Amino acid sequence: MLSIYQVRTEEDRVDVRLLFWEYLQWANSRLDEEYGIHFDIATMLEQDMLELDKYSPPVGCLMLARYEGQLAGLACMRKIRQDSGEIKRMYVRPAFRKKGIGKALVEAVIEQARTNEYSTIRLDSARFMTSAHSLYRSFGFAEIEPYAESEIPPDLHEHWIFMELWL
Repeated sequence: MLSIYQVRTEEDRVDVRLLFWEYLQWANSRLDEEYGIHFDIATMLEQDMLELDKYSPPVGCLMLARYEGQLAGLACMRKIRQDSGEIKRMYVRPAFRKKGIGKALVEAVIEQARTNEYSTIRLDSARFMTSAHSLYRSFGFAEIEPYAESEIPPDLHEHWIFMELWL
């Protein structure tokens, strides 16, 4: 059984920290392997945790996924423009992949974006994240040029894909 829900409690925040850390370790390792890029992920984690409110309703969302009672993944959305959101930190733990959890998380984020009356959702994703790109494309996301609100430094844009979905 799969459940997707908005983070509300301190216990939920502990789970978010754990998943953010796993995601950052995985992504940083792959970025180093693929492109020789290495980020200070401990600082990134602390900054993310300090700024969790940007993912809170009514302008954003921070969704956790549990599969058969076990913590399986998360997805975040923050407001980047009056009528646009951005997906951040979409992550499904390796043991839970290929179970429809990523799809359910994207559906939940899109539903929240529609509730917020956003006209678009954007995201940035490292080029090696091909499975994620396929998932996003299945929802109608299309590649776009880098956008100003992305947190990816311009000198790294060549290693990233930027996408947008019109709602």
